[in-house]
Amino acid sequence: MVVVIAVSVYCYWRKSQQAEREYEKIKSQLEGLEESVRDRCKKEFTDLMIEMEDQTNDVHEAGIPVLDYKTYTDRVFFLPSKDGDKDVMITGKLDIPEPRRPVVEQALYQFSNLLNSKSFLINFIHTLENQREFSARAKVYFASLLTVALHGKLEYYTDIMRTLFLELLEQYVVAKNPKLMLRRSETVVERMLSNWMSICLYQYLKDSAGEPLYKLFKAIKHQVEKGPVDAVQKKAKYTLNDTGLLGDDVEYAPLTVSVIVQDEGVDAIPVKVLNCDTISQVKEKIIDQVYRGQPCSCWPRPDSVVLEWRPGSTAQILSDLDLTSQREGRWKRVNTLMHYNVRDGATLILSKVGVSQQPEDSQQDLPGERESLPLRGPRPPWRHEENRVWHLVRPTDEVDEGKSKRGSVKEKERTKAITEIYLTRLLSVKGTLQQFVDNFFQSVLAPGHAVPPAVKYFFDFLDEQAEKHNIQDEDTIHIWKTNSLPLRFWVNILKNPHFIFDVHVHEVVDASLSVIAQTFMDACTRTEHKLSRDSPSNKLLYAKEISTYKKMVEDYYKGIRQMVQVSDQDMNTHLAEISRAHTDSLNTLVALHQLYQYTQKYYDEIINALEEDPAAQKMQLAFRLQQIAAALENKVTDL
Repeated sequence: MVVVIAVSVYCYWRKSQQAEREYEKIKSQLEGLEESVRDRCKKEFTDLMIEMEDQTNDVHEAGIPVLDYKTYTDRVFFLPSKDGDKDVMITGKLDIPEPRRPVVEQALYQFSNLLNSKSFLINFIHTLENQREFSARAKVYFASLLTVALHGKLEYYTDIMRTLFLELLEQYVVAKNPKLMLRRSETVVERMLSNWMSICLYQYLKDSAGEPLYKLFKAIKHQVEKGPVDAVQKKAKYTLNDTGLLGDDVEYAPLTVSVIVQDEGVDAIPVKVLNCDTISQVKEKIIDQVYRGQPCSCWPRPDSVVLEWRPGSTAQILSDLDLTSQREGRWKRVNTLMHYNVRDGATLILSKVGVSQQPEDSQQDLPGERESLPLRGPRPPWRHEENRVWHLVRPTDEVDEGKSKRGSVKEKERTKAITEIYLTRLLSVKGTLQQFVDNFFQSVLAPGHAVPPAVKYFFDFLDEQAEKHNIQDEDTIHIWKTNSLPLRFWVNILKNPHFIFDVHVHEVVDASLSVIAQTFMDACTRTEHKLSRDSPSNKLLYAKEISTYKKMVEDYYKGIRQMVQVSDQDMNTHLAEISRAHTDSLNTLVALHQLYQYTQKYYDEIINALEEDPAAQKMQLAFRLQQIAAALENKVTDL
């Protein structure tokens, strides 16, 4: 028996030593790779800084394009909903017949008064959460409606959130798994907390963290656009994301074209493009340059402008697909500047026209192209089998697929080799962008910066609750803080810069932002990730920096703990200022109307809950809800 134990211990020790050696070896190889691309990174970084200087000047002149408060909250709360930018909370359009409007509005204001009864609201939320069909998605949406409906009284909203949070904490403590709390948004209160943080940190984003985040976004976009981007496959030569990496070497050359905007009387504007760019990509780069002094939401859409080239006496309209497009069987290649033989220094004319005036072929959409322009409405993907399109790299067709299945083992080996070869390219892009990533992390995690009062207030609240429940495990408290702020707020903003800025986020830029967001998440965890050859590329990329980032998070939490306490009175004053400044701009009435739909759906269950609660009985809350329902009954049938 002793021998068996001794052998087991020896085997375990040997395996651990082997894993440690492999970890050190991989780390050493990565450092070697980074060293080999360091000079290139320095040059690329210098070039990027010079090229971005004009845009930095634009930032100082026009300011960071931060969205107004209403648009920001609309996008954070409701853009991820199933209706997207068509959601009624974003459009603000309620289909209420005019003769009914005064009665409906009066009833909704009475419903608002009812929501301001804590007894009613807690019963309302508990009843909904007890319904099996009240899904996680419905909870998220309901919580966002509630945030808007109660925005005029954020102190009251905070009180409700605290009450529900204490109930949630009690459940996890009783179940003896407090570490799991706030991991997801599976309850109304968890989404209420996300929204509360979004509300309270808007000004901080606008004044402090917004600039480094915006510069990081612009740097990624600029770096991505310096190399080929496959418009169909959404893959780029310059990226941080291995799955979004354009594996094939594509020949290309940078061009500078002179663009004249018709009927605007401005001089020709030089625009940098690539000869492998599709016509839509060229249009986007031109629009980006020509209209950069205007808000992005006011820019013309690429499919609402026509690009014309006049090489001689004749004029040629450039389109992604037309009669000249290269065909190979059932495949059709998207036209590029190279296809049209447009050379460096060529003059192009940009004109705005109605869709009906455009050539038929120019209206055809590439797969998923519209998805790269958030808030502009989805484009239908290319679904016609006879018109399969490709841009830089043609996907394998049926014949190739059969071969690839037979050679799957060799293909896997080749893929692994490709990954290792192109890891240097990922490292090069990472090195070029490193200063921008560091600046963003420092702006978010440096305790020396003015920490928003909401963060100090809520972190102290978590510390108090841990002490009250005798939770002495620092890991648990660390996880709570991480789940309540970095993962619940910062990661969301980092992955979705269009939530706070007036920008379009292309999929290829989003892919790199996702890698940085994942690194930020890794920095907030205390668990050590041992590197191996099978580790995800993002963990390999930032293996050297992750320990520094982890220490930044630890120091940030310690720094906040040592700050002067934010009293309830100070917090309430701060919340009241936010309510006063922004409530009038929100669609409060629409939120009340949407909330009432849940009342209507679960009417009997809510009435029963109110009638069984002594406090609600005393205040006649069930009767008040019945009166409101009677007033709104016709409205519901009229919709």
